[in-house]
Amino acid sequence: MLKTIEDLILRAKTKEPKTLVVACADDKPVLEAVEKAREEGIIEPLLVGNKEIISLLLEDLNIDASHYQIVDLIDRAEAANHAVKLAGEHENYILMKGFLDTSVLLKAVLNPEHNFRSGKRLSHVTLFATKNYHKLLMMTDGAMNMYPNVDEKQEILENAVSVLHGLDIANPKVGVIAAIEKVNEKMQATVDAKELIERNQKGIITGCIVDGPFALDNAISKEAAHHKGIESDVAGDVDLILMPQIETGNVFYKTMMFLADANSASIVVGAKKPIVLTSRADSTLSKFYSIALAVAS
Repeated sequence: MLKTIEDLILRAKTKEPKTLVVACADDKPVLEAVEKAREEGIIEPLLVGNKEIISLLLEDLNIDASHYQIVDLIDRAEAANHAVKLAGEHENYILMKGFLDTSVLLKAVLNPEHNFRSGKRLSHVTLFATKNYHKLLMMTDGAMNMYPNVDEKQEILENAVSVLHGLDIANPKVGVIAAIEKVNEKMQATVDAKELIERNQKGIITGCIVDGPFALDNAISKEAAHHKGIESDVAGDVDLILMPQIETGNVFYKTMMFLADANSASIVVGAKKPIVLTSRADSTLSKFYSIALAVAS
């Protein structure tokens, strides 16, 4: 069981170091995170972008540029395409978003010429470490898929479960989140939860235990579940919470970061390689932890 973010970093250190290809690397927090990951021995950096600006930033941060390979491409779309192409061509390479719009990077990722897609839906996962929960908690999806139907939720769930399997969590407990704990035909999130549970019981969704619908308190607190008469091995011990739509996931993410003082690691999954994709508002440490998650999983 991974209980802390330090456990995640230690796991990343047991893996063979990856070459991290950063698209548009001219950003101080990104470079600080990449340097920390390099110092920890989990990646070798390959930066794509404006070499002059990147070199100035490395100098300003007192980072030895001799450790860095830099591909000089000023145009951001061109840099994104080149970074994705490199990551797609080499088995041990992974991709990171630097200082560019997510839409530009994803357009390059979706380009069939780059051979980066796997045929699966792309989705976003975040791993949280907080003092108020007894282990690391994964959440999906708060950044990519807006209003998924039940089939799309299955794909999102399966993507996240594959990441947890990569972290040696063999049979993760999945809580399907809604506003209430009972199925209500007027509340689609509860109807979808029932369907996902049935698919899990029938062996359509495998490699995990799915339960719900859960209000958030019942998913993460055994005491809250007990008070509401919920009997479940998943309630209060979830490894993964599946959000009903993007607003719920986005608000949860920012609440965890700005009010709960959580540490987080975020990646996009569903492609052939994980994509380190964090918000511009995320800290250097969050970006570093995200690199660690991409390597560890």
